[in-house]
Amino acid sequence: MTVDDPAASSRFFTSHLGFRETLAGDGFITLGRDDAAVDLILTERDPERWQPGRGLADAIVVFTVTGLAAEHERLRRAGAAITVPLRREPWGELMMRLSDPNGVTIQLTEWIPPPTS
Repeated sequence: MTVDDPAASSRFFTSHLGFRETLAGDGFITLGRDDAAVDLILTERDPERWQPGRGLADAIVVFTVTGLAAEHERLRRAGAAITVPLRREPWGELMMRLSDPNGVTIQLTEWIPPPTS
């Protein structure tokens, strides 16, 4: 992800979502989790190379989790910027969205069976 302030995003992901810094250098930070096969690389936005609508696109980072209701409450108590509160979709998805200090949208999803009629 290309962000204005990699350190602010790193603090968000490490304090709220259980990541840890695995590597850091000039203008970038790599984050990982021991329980997930995913790494996030936060790079500092270079205004010489990046312009809105040209190249790098905005994205939503989606994590599938279990126990989302409890996670929603934990994040709410921790003061995370929740942009879409916990809700259940008709197709069997429990979801919420939050935003990090650089405006990165994170969606947490738990797949549950849809209600039977």
